[in-house]
Amino acid sequence: MTRTIRTRAPGRVNLIGDHTDYTGGLVFPMAIDRWTEVSGVVADRIRLTSYHDEQPVDLPLDPPPVSAGWGRFVAAVAAEVRPTFGIEGVVQTTIPVGAGLSSSAALELTLALALGFEGPPLALAQLGRRAEHRATGIPCGIMDQLCIAAAKDGHATIIDCHSFDVSHVPIPGDVEIVVSFVAHRELEASGYAHRVAECAAAELVVGPLRTAALADIAAIEDPKVRRRARHVITENQRVRDFAAALSLEDYKSAGELMVESHLSLRDDFETSTDAMDRTQGEILRQRGVLGARMTGGGFGGCIVSLCEPGAKLDGWRVRPVAGAART
Repeated sequence: MTRTIRTRAPGRVNLIGDHTDYTGGLVFPMAIDRWTEVSGVVADRIRLTSYHDEQPVDLPLDPPPVSAGWGRFVAAVAAEVRPTFGIEGVVQTTIPVGAGLSSSAALELTLALALGFEGPPLALAQLGRRAEHRATGIPCGIMDQLCIAAAKDGHATIIDCHSFDVSHVPIPGDVEIVVSFVAHRELEASGYAHRVAECAAAELVVGPLRTAALADIAAIEDPKVRRRARHVITENQRVRDFAAALSLEDYKSAGELMVESHLSLRDDFETSTDAMDRTQGEILRQRGVLGARMTGGGFGGCIVSLCEPGAKLDGWRVRPVAGAART
């Protein structure tokens, strides 16, 4: 009897806490009800087609690196999993590609499960992160993969990216999360790697940014590097304050923290764009919007908004869902 395979992994939106993960800081993402799915049957190779890409993937179980297209993610995941069987099947997704909603991390994790990975969420997330590094060369943190691997239905996650501790935080039913697409972006072509290097330069002066205080950054001579450090330190505190505000149902304060985060990403970290800033400003002027900020790695992508129920705002109304799984 032919053995069937079916797996899926959600996308994620980061409510607050961007560009803190690769310094071991705090993040507050939420897995969302948009998925990447793999379905097929066991085979002696990895043969996959995609509803969203004309180019099929056909690789041996121990594939060489692939330099372009979505096949590079398939090859990278296979190199990490080292599967004993392949798959012949189809990949489909409802996660917009290039929107900053972790389409690549979702693909990595659902592929790993499809190729037989067995292990706890943290191990799955670490495998996905290594695959991302292999496929793109981008030195990303673990936020996307760990959120998607460890998500709990109805909850967002606070992740300590140093200890990898995950805390599930209920998302109240009397607010809505809306994601508004602005522009496609590719992290390989952005300044993401430069920001990682700048944070590393800051840490050479003040030590780990996850434990640094604002007073410490006066010792950083380079004004650009000092601004990067200031964003990370203040963003970590905003994650703590945002979680506290949600637990108290203080949605006004939670929204204000989202705006502060956007301004810090715009001014201190310089990962926003004119289009992102215009869209965020327009959204904030809409009735029922409590707060809005750019989300993800930046240089394009989406704005995430915290809204009163029924707010008239264009975008995807997303809800928190469980993590990657075989189905």
